[in-house]
Amino acid sequence: MKKILYTAFDIVPSPKGASTHILHNIRGLVNRNYGVHLITPNDGLLPTEDTIEGAQVTRITQDLSQNFLARATHFGKAVFTHLTLNPNYDVVHFRNIWDGLHIAQNKKRFGYKTLFEVNGLPSIELKYHYPGLDSNLVSKIKEQEIATLHLSDAIICPSNVTRDYIASLGLNRKLVTVIPNGVSASDFSPTPLPIRDGRVPVLLYIGTLADWQGLDIVIRSLPKILAQQAVRLQIVGRGRSRQKKMLSKQIRKLGVEGSVIVQPAIPHHEIPALIAESDICIAPLGLNDRNVTQGACPIKVLEYMAAGRPLLASNMPIVRELIREDVDALLFSPSDSDDLARQVLVLLNDFELSKRLAQSATEHALGKFTWHESQKKLGKVYEKLLR
Repeated sequence: MKKILYTAFDIVPSPKGASTHILHNIRGLVNRNYGVHLITPNDGLLPTEDTIEGAQVTRITQDLSQNFLARATHFGKAVFTHLTLNPNYDVVHFRNIWDGLHIAQNKKRFGYKTLFEVNGLPSIELKYHYPGLDSNLVSKIKEQEIATLHLSDAIICPSNVTRDYIASLGLNRKLVTVIPNGVSASDFSPTPLPIRDGRVPVLLYIGTLADWQGLDIVIRSLPKILAQQAVRLQIVGRGRSRQKKMLSKQIRKLGVEGSVIVQPAIPHHEIPALIAESDICIAPLGLNDRNVTQGACPIKVLEYMAAGRPLLASNMPIVRELIREDVDALLFSPSDSDDLARQVLVLLNDFELSKRLAQSATEHALGKFTWHESQKKLGKVYEKLLR
């Protein structure tokens, strides 16, 4: 049996999309009879040693009083210590540079192949979480990213936009395989749209409160929508205290407190029921380098589609990789709150259009973007690595 070390600086399990992605990747690898050992950080609540989806799990204790970079560095050292004590893996699969650079630098010493799973790069994403980040530090992080990419035997990423960005850093495109995120029909099955007679329609956003998500655009659109139609905006997701304060301040400033509910993140298995209670789901992704330059593959878009809800999303390449405009969803001009408001009202005033879009979206998502398809593509990357 081939042995795989899978490392991720993400809490698993958790409500985040990263956790969902990791769990489905592990399931696919275990089903192919690989022996998988997952190493992740501990949140202080989960067991240090565990078994998930047939994989062994080791969670690294964190000092939560330390800053992000200190915790990331500690995690990287712990992973390398594990490798030193267990030098018999066939593939080491990593999702970040904090341990990835040392893993890639030592592949010949320990005799394993390396797989870099690029979902996001800290040189682009960290500034949205830590606005005061020193530019010299960002430059050093980018140098580490480029070095890790060039030393990796194989690279996977979730979108063509991300592959183009990786190639722009001097990488051979043939080394980069695009594997979009997926959705499971057993978790997300379509339900009938709620009858709107006498109800206040619900606009739903699920995801983090990170600045790149474009939640400010949705809030700015609300006064224009409310001038013609009563609605309730439900925001469900985790965020840093700064992000929560900014969101609350904007809501108060626009005077829409009575029409907005902000809730903490919920377990992933509770999301289908939440979507079923909504009328329109929104993916407002902002016009910024995280979405336009680096790219992503928003799991929320696929889950909204599979659950049979009309979708409104920002019109950008990472979204158009997943949907067919005016067939599976309506798109609005990125960062344009007026256009978003207009499209919301179009859907609220045309129930037949909402049903048609929802049905098409479900068929498209469950026909093309399943975790089963994602697992098959990942399996082929492994076969090539181990050949």
